[in-house]
Amino acid sequence: MQVTALIWVITIVVILGLFVFDFFAHVRTPHDPTFKESGFWSAVYIGIALLFGGFVAWKWGSTYAGEYYAGFVTEKALSVDNLFVFLIIMTTFAVPRIYQQKVLLIGIVLALVMRGVFIAVGAAAINAFSWVFYLFGAFLIFTAVKLLKDSGHEVEVEEKRDSRIVALAKRILPTTDEYDGDKLVTRIDGKRAVTPLLLALLAIGFADLLFALDSIPAIYGLTEQPYLVFTANAFALMGLRQLYFLIGGLLDRLVYLSYGLSAILAFIGAKLVLHALHENTLPFVNGGEHISVPEISTPVSLGVILGILVVATVASLIKTRGGVSAPPQA
Repeated sequence: MQVTALIWVITIVVILGLFVFDFFAHVRTPHDPTFKESGFWSAVYIGIALLFGGFVAWKWGSTYAGEYYAGFVTEKALSVDNLFVFLIIMTTFAVPRIYQQKVLLIGIVLALVMRGVFIAVGAAAINAFSWVFYLFGAFLIFTAVKLLKDSGHEVEVEEKRDSRIVALAKRILPTTDEYDGDKLVTRIDGKRAVTPLLLALLAIGFADLLFALDSIPAIYGLTEQPYLVFTANAFALMGLRQLYFLIGGLLDRLVYLSYGLSAILAFIGAKLVLHALHENTLPFVNGGEHISVPEISTPVSLGVILGILVVATVASLIKTRGGVSAPPQA
């Protein structure tokens, strides 16, 4: 797959342009998004992501389009789990609902920047060392086990993490417990102080860093093309703010989502290990020779990922039938 520098530049400019548009059109003036607004723009951004897959198919072929779609679906599913963590952070810091959009958008942009760094590092590592797939696979399987272990205790885990972040920030920076509109920094008695809004943003930024550690190895298990990895991540993050307000009240009904994501990460981890064995160059494994093992194709990967998500979602909705919660009012 040959991606010219011009295509990279155009893609990055378009993505940044969409984020700038999102800020000036929806975030600059604080307000509580309506269900209609959130639903419309969520559909718009998902539509753009799907259309981009069509562009990939036209430009580079259906194989790469399949890899992009598999990556996008996986990243979108992981981002929904991220929303649950964002909801906990917003509640913990009692962020007024009209200011949550600003925190989310800045956090999403930070997430994209951090993932861009991890994507570049991952691409360099893959090009230099084929055995890095062993590490990626093992890490994803470890993450899957940890996610399974933490299922049902997400609130406690996130609250402990947030309390450590706040404690560290308060030791380093002057802080206040009072909000000053949507300002990140305010003045008290002539001195600058960090507002709870900035502390919430720091918590989301740290959570985004942890999410990147999981998501980048996962998508490299579906495609080795940095361009597809970046665009799948960008389009999965785009519209995440609207999705937060759209399904925020339903997040607590997705009780089996963590189990589904754990299964997906374990599946991709196993896929990476099989790929690493197929491309093996480690001298202490089979004498440095490739090992003939079955490899999982992109269509099969996409089918398994979609199947797991459908089962986890349907099972969750059946389990919590009649127990819909009201949207979060932080």
